[in-house]
Formats: sequence, structure tokens, C-alpha cells
Amino acid sequence: MRKILEDLYFGNIVPYEKRIAAGSELRHLVKRAADCEARLAEQLNDRGKQTLDTLIGTQHEIDSTMAREYFILGFRLGVRLMAECMDEDDGELTDRG
Repeated sequence: MRKILEDLYFGNIVPYEKRIAAGSELRHLVKRAADCEARLAEQLNDRGKQTLDTLIGTQHEIDSTMAREYFILGFRLGVRLMAECMDEDDGELTDRG
């Protein structure tokens, strides 16, 4: 357990730096989005391209914020599950009859 705490302290645990696996469904979706973005950008004038860039940047910020919030919520749920597992309350059951 101490190793995980030390890794966390020293910044060695960085789950968001994982790479997308080659050939995965996610890789396919990312490529499809990039292809659509490139085709759309070709059809726009400079002002439209600027608006597209702003839209994409804003969507990245939204996605990043949502990922962070979902991570925190999931982590809290995991801690609550662990805390409940440590509880000695067995509800209607007892060790002695």
C-alpha cells in the first residue's frame, strides 16, 4: 500500500497519459472525427475556420472538465464502497444465535 501512496506523492500515477490502443474502436472514432474536421475546414473561409477552431477548443475544455468531474465522482464512490466494506454492521445477521 505504501508504494501506491509514494507513487501518488511523487506524481508517478498519471492515468490520463495512457495512449489509445492501435486498432481499437476509440482509435477509429478519433480518426473519423479528425477526418471530418479536416473536410469541414476545407469548406470554410478563414472566419469559419476560426469559429470551428473555437468550437473544437471549447469542446475539448468541456470534455476535460467532465472527465475530471466523473473521475472525482467515481473515486469518491470507490472510497465509499471500501468504507462500507470495513463496517462491521451485518444488518439482520449476527455471529451468535
